[in-house]
Amino acid sequence: MNIEALQCEVEKVSALYAERHGISRTNDWLMLKLGEEVGELTQAYLAKTGQTRDRGRDPVDIEDDFCAELSDVLAHVLLIATRFNIDLQAEVDRKWLVWNTST
Repeated sequence: MNIEALQCEVEKVSALYAERHGISRTNDWLMLKLGEEVGELTQAYLAKTGQTRDRGRDPVDIEDDFCAELSDVLAHVLLIATRFNIDLQAEVDRKWLVWNTST
């Protein structure tokens, strides 16, 4: 799946979630939600790297949490890009891949 298709799929899920829970997905909500998800990713990272208590969780659950939170952060970045009509592939090409000298 390419980035644009992934953005569309994530947008559909987010809209459904918001409808079910009575959430108004304003620009502010999207940015604040991204911040919340980054915080949860940070917690998961600390658990994964043994820098916080494990809260009785086993290593498999800790790894699953880390992967899930990383996915949440990506999904919210995709939602923000969709909201502001950002072509992420073009921006990654322009900002990052321009430095790839192996191609």
